[in-house]
Amino acid sequence: QVQLVESGGGLVQAGGSLRLSCAASERSVRTYAMGWFRQAPGKEREFVAGTSWKHGNNFDAEYADSVKGRFSIYRANAGYTAILQMNGLKPDDTALYTCASAPRNTLTSGIVDYWGQGTQVTVSS
Repeated sequence: QVQLVESGGGLVQAGGSLRLSCAASERSVRTYAMGWFRQAPGKEREFVAGTSWKHGNNFDAEYADSVKGRFSIYRANAGYTAILQMNGLKPDDTALYTCASAPRNTLTSGIVDYWGQGTQVTVSS
């Protein structure tokens, strides 16, 4: 059973930066898609960013329109960790951020096989 362990959430002022990390427990996840979803109070969960394995140590990245140009996602630790670098944070980015993974590149479709426990990101104005 794959476990995803997140870290890096917290409180930041608008315009600030945070880095979220998601570490996978199984070696097989290296070729899985890994990414992040978020859910704000009273809203549905939405896709934020994801990475999918291409070949070797190469991964593609995809982003929600709302975070393009501000967030970047990449893989580290031989592909077992997904890092979400969030810059230019806005109060609208406040949400519970949850790491997600799936064997295929299905995250943008909302098809997820494994979830982390979530980490809170709060952006003050």
